[in-house]
Amino acid sequence: MNGKTKGRLRAAAQLTLGSFLLTAGTGHMTFAREEFQAQVPDWVPLLDKDTVVLLSGVVELAFGAALVSTWKQPRRAMVGAATAALFVAVFPGNVAQLTGHRDAFGLDTDTKRAIRLLFQPLLVAWALGATDARRVLTARSS
Repeated sequence: MNGKTKGRLRAAAQLTLGSFLLTAGTGHMTFAREEFQAQVPDWVPLLDKDTVVLLSGVVELAFGAALVSTWKQPRRAMVGAATAALFVAVFPGNVAQLTGHRDAFGLDTDTKRAIRLLFQPLLVAWALGATDARRVLTARSS
């Protein structure tokens, strides 16, 4: 596969991921607000679950907007790395949904909730790969 094709695939992957985050962020604020509350761990301090969902929705909207609008390196790679970090940061919420046996988004069994956990690393890889973050940021630090 030549460099131009790889670049187009990365761009398509970045746009798709950005679109997903814009949709998820909108869902945090509207149609899926209660579903997202099921993912907020009970140990999150000081804020009620609805506030956490709203704030995380704002963050997802910001990351989604950044993904669909940032194309020049190294900023593009920084957005990808930050998005990957976001996916790592929300992982405890997915674990809390499993360990708390909380139904949301059609995940109504522990098996389904456990399988979902396996997809979180794929989201991290998607963010890093679509933005070429690993290569760009590694080259910058050398």
